[in-house]
Amino acid sequence: MTNLRILSLFTVLALAGCGQEAATPAGDVAAVDKTTVDNEKPTRQWDGAVSKPGAPFRVNYRLIGTPVVGAPLAIDLRVTSPLGPPAVNLSYRIPDETAMTLHESQPADLVAEFADNEDFVDQRITIVPQREGRLFVNVGVAVDTGSGRMSTTIAIPVQVGQGARELDEHGELATDEEGESIRILTPE
Repeated sequence: MTNLRILSLFTVLALAGCGQEAATPAGDVAAVDKTTVDNEKPTRQWDGAVSKPGAPFRVNYRLIGTPVVGAPLAIDLRVTSPLGPPAVNLSYRIPDETAMTLHESQPADLVAEFADNEDFVDQRITIVPQREGRLFVNVGVAVDTGSGRMSTTIAIPVQVGQGARELDEHGELATDEEGESIRILTPE
């Protein structure tokens, strides 16, 4: 059966190279496509990748689902390290506890270890948005080395709902001599 699939694939490729269309049964084409898909590794798509030049870690993230007020939201993280296999300390912080909280089962700090022959570690965190707007969860990654502690901290944006948070405007809007808009701050 496997020889038949290989022969069908070879026939399709040979006829395609000659400029003729191959007449292969649909079942054989599906079988050929399935075997090539099974041999390929699936690629994961990430919403964002955060790293700075010279930073010891690269953090990729992906939101799982749609952020909704009051509903738990999972965020997949992939932390990549060129430092090798030592365990890393992960910490999760919410700058505004009235806007978002960590899920009750989510630890704020944990230690993650790299698998053998891997330069990354995957983690999932769960947060609960408490209002609409653009919210942030801070992720800290650190490792202790012989020369000291190396760390990277990033902020992951989470857009909940349609609109952004309304900003309080202070002072009065005016125009200067050149026609530019300026804001004059008052003591109130």
